[in-house]
Amino acid sequence: MRKKEKKKEIDFNNLKNATISGASSEVVQRYGSAVKEHYMSYTGINNETGNHLKKGLKDIASSKINPDYEYNNLHQQAGFSAEIKIRAKENANNIINNIKETTVRTDDIGMVNDEYCDLVTLDSSGNIIKDSERQVKFIGNSQSDPSGIYKPKRILQSLKSRKFEKYLDKGVKLEIPSDDYDNVIKEINDEISINQKSIRSGKLDSKLIQSKEENIKKLELIKKNLKKSNISSKEALEARINPLLSTGKEIVSVSHEAGVQGLKFGAAIGGSISIIKNMVAFAKSDITFDEAMKNFIRETGGSAAVGYATTFSGSAIKGIMQNSTSQYIRTLSKTNLPGTLVAVTVTVGKSLTKYFRGEIDGLECMQELGQEGANMVASAIFATIGQIAIPIPVVGGLIGGMLGYSLSAASFGFLKEALENEKIARENRLKIEEACNNYIQFMDEYKSYISENINNYLYKEQDIFSKSFEGILDAAKIGDINWFIDSANDISLQFGKQPVIKDTMDFLQKMESDETIII
Repeated sequence: MRKKEKKKEIDFNNLKNATISGASSEVVQRYGSAVKEHYMSYTGINNETGNHLKKGLKDIASSKINPDYEYNNLHQQAGFSAEIKIRAKENANNIINNIKETTVRTDDIGMVNDEYCDLVTLDSSGNIIKDSERQVKFIGNSQSDPSGIYKPKRILQSLKSRKFEKYLDKGVKLEIPSDDYDNVIKEINDEISINQKSIRSGKLDSKLIQSKEENIKKLELIKKNLKKSNISSKEALEARINPLLSTGKEIVSVSHEAGVQGLKFGAAIGGSISIIKNMVAFAKSDITFDEAMKNFIRETGGSAAVGYATTFSGSAIKGIMQNSTSQYIRTLSKTNLPGTLVAVTVTVGKSLTKYFRGEIDGLECMQELGQEGANMVASAIFATIGQIAIPIPVVGGLIGGMLGYSLSAASFGFLKEALENEKIARENRLKIEEACNNYIQFMDEYKSYISENINNYLYKEQDIFSKSFEGILDAAKIGDINWFIDSANDISLQFGKQPVIKDTMDFLQKMESDETIII
């Protein structure tokens, strides 16, 4: 009996992990595409579109250096690395925040060595947005001033020089490193203040007053046109010297942001399930209140960790897959497979741990690995179908991931028994029916939780969600995938969207074709 309860607990936890993975699918897709921007900035190749950037960070790192002027050359070339990193970071942030704008280097769109700008912003139609032109000016440290104490003064002197007048006259933004911006603004304000005091002193003749006023006017214009970059001079130099490390840091940073989002999903889903489960157990006097609270804290923390790991690693994997040279791998990156790979690793890792501890034998270990692998892959497929059928962040992936795992778990047990026995004995059939009923019970327990989440998203559409979800559950109970898709499509139609997938055959045909499925 104890073994049976332990197996049920393991199955329940695996189902919960699959649900967390499904709920996080939209996050993994967004943040994974953001990761791809940084990966592309390193290689200089966009394998999705077939476009080659003029240069990637790796190319700039191989630029020639004059040994006699190594210090100056490195800081000058760091300016080109800065342009690439700015482009990647801005595009990554736009993707994460669903902003339909793209930052590009003018060199990459045929405007090589443009006289006025290094970077421009394009709208969703590929047109240059007015007043988005800017020059990137990363003036490096001087060899005679390695600490950079006088760097703000040198930058301001350069900005005031005649060669910068054309940018000021044209109204082009001048982007400088984030770590220099505040100090340069202070230099400008201090110089304006000194000029104003000189004018008010009454000791200057008309020509000097005019000169001071013109200087103030120019300083105000510089301040107006100055733009704070999203990277520092130190980051630009690191990108020039060690582009792989620089890119790795950006990927980790974006993946961590995704992980934090996944942690929230994991804690919310796991915590909601845990509190219901433990309060029911407490009400039945199966556990004490203290035990219920300890279980709640432990299970919520575990679910949060699964959510973080799934979205952190899933986003990093998705970004690399999305820019793969293989069309097949790029297509897989658009499914929930990247996040599921992590969840599978967690699940099969538990099976291997049990084997090494002697809790299960080799045959049982292989059976669990096969079953859980199939279940999690099914979860990934259904999470993708769910997100397509119900184009609402979180909701579609959550429902699809849960149902995919449940249906696979139930059907896998049936197939395993069918392979082991040519004729299923009555007692084995009863066991299979009991297992199926257990999975259906899991789904019923999720119903109230998911309904609550749906209410938070679209409380005005309760009726359509209720009817559709009933259809989805009924379809799951009998294994009718087309009924599941039809029920999900009812929600899309309610919101004025045409279903992307009509039925199972339509889904398989689209997956085998070159057609892009837009979620």
